[in-house]
Amino acid sequence: MSTAIREDAGGTRGAWRADPYTRALSAGRGPLFLRRADGWLLPLEVERWCADADAADRTVLRRCRGSVLDIGCGPGRLVAALAPYGRPCLGIDVSRAAVARTVRTGGPALCRSVFEPLPDEGRWGTALLLDGNIGIGGDPRALLTRVTQLLAPEGLLIVEAAAADVDERVRVRVDDGRGRVGTAFPWARVGAPALLRHARAAGWTAVERWTARGRDFMTLRRAAVPGPATPPP
Repeated sequence: MSTAIREDAGGTRGAWRADPYTRALSAGRGPLFLRRADGWLLPLEVERWCADADAADRTVLRRCRGSVLDIGCGPGRLVAALAPYGRPCLGIDVSRAAVARTVRTGGPALCRSVFEPLPDEGRWGTALLLDGNIGIGGDPRALLTRVTQLLAPEGLLIVEAAAADVDERVRVRVDDGRGRVGTAFPWARVGAPALLRHARAAGWTAVERWTARGRDFMTLRRAAVPGPATPPP
């Protein structure tokens, strides 16, 4: 697959490009937060994202089937972990800095929004929404519906849910805790109970749930569509 870095007009691209997120990725460390309008801060785990895949990540990678699409790949630790084993994979992210770092670490990546046209739509074996990326676009059901278009009919979606029992849609800014902030963009936080509700509404069914290193994961498969009723003999 191509490792080209491409630009497009994704709705949140500016928020992740020329702001504290880009500087944090360059340094490989935080502090970095998502800030709500009311001042509440959600810490972002930049150091973990910029490190190699850890034991919790590997529990996800072992469950991947077929080609893997990492949605919101960030600095690319997951595709970098998959690529040496010959598994077809691709990371996508709206941050040019994130995509550039992914490519430097040996992972194929495109600077692209999940809501824009993507390679191999309808043929991916596994899609990943980790590190809070179920929040992309601020509408979990719209995102889950979009992923149904990307995966093969028997494909798997692996999602990381928030640790808290939460279901919120907010506008946030990236904040470095030192007074520098990015532009506002829509985001969502979804705990496991809310994820199950949104998944069912978008045509998914849960097939497995597990916890690793305090992180909560769920594997989803597209819900079976009932066939026509069989007439009585």
